[in-house]
Amino acid sequence: MCTEIEQQALDIDWFFTDGKYIGFVASGGGKLPETVANSSVNNEKLVSYFRGLSKTSDAIVNPSLEDLLTKIFGSGVDERYLRDFIYFTQRGLYSFDKTYLNDFIDNQYHLVATPIKPLEISDLPSDILDLLIQIKIEDTIHLISDLDTSKII
Repeated sequence: MCTEIEQQALDIDWFFTDGKYIGFVASGGGKLPETVANSSVNNEKLVSYFRGLSKTSDAIVNPSLEDLLTKIFGSGVDERYLRDFIYFTQRGLYSFDKTYLNDFIDNQYHLVATPIKPLEISDLPSDILDLLIQIKIEDTIHLISDLDTSKII
């Protein structure tokens, strides 16, 4: 289990699905969906699996990202910021970041990068699929630019 104090203090990587595609999220000190917070062990298995995948896709950085980051942080996109998001996107995952860092109760995240060739859940081994399918959103991932994590069940 991941306590609320840990959630507020850490930038936790986690994943979700829409039943076809997979999203990667960097929590940025935000509140995790209950299904993620309740099982650190399952989340660590997902992180390990997705970090271990080979590159299968190129990434397209969200064209609105520069303006958004400049508005929020006063500076734009740089390589250091993009590193993890591009890494996961090159493995076929849609990548999202917390819009307002360390605002625990705010559920708003934004799209950072989209894969050209998305990984589908049908490509996953059954043990990983069984974990991932527990963290689901009713929206269609490839259409999301602003993610509201309160919609994740």
